[in-house]
Amino acid sequence: MTDLHRDDRTVALPPLAAPQRTAPRYKRDSGGFDALLELEPHVPAPLASLDARAVSAWFGDHQVLDRVSLTMPAGVVTSLIGPSGCGKSTFLRILNRMHELVPSAGLAGEVLLDGEDIYDPSRRLIEARKSIGMVFQKPNPFPAMSIYDNVIAGLKLTGVRADRDRRDHLVESCLTKAGLWKEVKDRLRAPGGGLSGGQQQRLCIARSLAVMPRVLLMDEPCSALDPTSTRVIEETMLELVNDVTIVIVTHNMQQAQRVSQQCAFFLASQGEPGAIVEHGDTEAMFADPIDPRTFDYVNGRFG
Repeated sequence: MTDLHRDDRTVALPPLAAPQRTAPRYKRDSGGFDALLELEPHVPAPLASLDARAVSAWFGDHQVLDRVSLTMPAGVVTSLIGPSGCGKSTFLRILNRMHELVPSAGLAGEVLLDGEDIYDPSRRLIEARKSIGMVFQKPNPFPAMSIYDNVIAGLKLTGVRADRDRRDHLVESCLTKAGLWKEVKDRLRAPGGGLSGGQQQRLCIARSLAVMPRVLLMDEPCSALDPTSTRVIEETMLELVNDVTIVIVTHNMQQAQRVSQQCAFFLASQGEPGAIVEHGDTEAMFADPIDPRTFDYVNGRFG
């Protein structure tokens, strides 16, 4: 197959080798809670790249993705666009091993986090989920749990211990990063289910950040929100990308243009599994796409 190149965009780009990065070094305290302590001097917090190589997926005998390869660079927002049913959300769930929760699910290919395969049999599932967080389409805070306890809920699940002062710091830090601290700081013991839809989604973002993920996956995080809440979530994403690599599925073309630096267009022909038609710089893809199908989709001619 001949690859078609223009600028830094590619149609049907073959898999690329993921860059190797130095593992982070943390100081350790007696409580065993490393992540909140300062990194060693002169060692920057690591931003992770994610590399999908020839990923195919099935539900039973039905193939939904066919040899999808995509590199999601460190410190970049990558948006996944395309019509419903083309495999975007399935691909996103494969990136943190949620696809395997479906009994009939099948998978081929590799997903590399800084060069290490998250599906390697020697790698624990909890390690992959801790490194690659997920925010879902519908806000899903624990409704009877307080705002405070919602944020730190992931610590127990990942086996992280922290004293009260450290938990307090973590809650404030994560809620601040999620753009929610000022709105809830005086009612942290109120139920998370009592927040508005937009606030609940930001609470879910804060909960994901609490376990210090290196990549954050977001599956249409604004689809159920009003324009004001959507704007706040988008502003939060643009701030978070300094600390975590973000991959977002969206049906909102304007949102993809506003928040992402890289874009991938998925499409499934009738009766065929989903695949990437084109990917590359977001601005270039929207202004001057290579493939005519990309042009038609981003200009609203189908989908």
